[in-house]
Amino acid sequence: MNFLFRPVGILAGLAAGLIAKKAFEKVWTMIDDQEPPDAEHRELGSRGKFAAALLLEGAIFTLVRGVVDHSARLGFAKYTGAWPGQEYPDAE
Repeated sequence: MNFLFRPVGILAGLAAGLIAKKAFEKVWTMIDDQEPPDAEHRELGSRGKFAAALLLEGAIFTLVRGVVDHSARLGFAKYTGAWPGQEYPDAE
């Protein structure tokens, strides 16, 4: 079933990236009135602000990606009757 889910997963990943980018931009405007520092910028300004921007962006992306991926899997399972992936985490 994983091979049938692959196109759905790819589309969900693209959507998650777009959603996460917009969410980060919105949250950053609440933190600072300037655009967030980027690794491509020659002058970063404060390294702390740069680190904070990267941490926030990563956290938002990971959260959105996880929620979107799990929701896509739930929808796929609802329509096909098969869960695309493991049912439960591996117990060690």
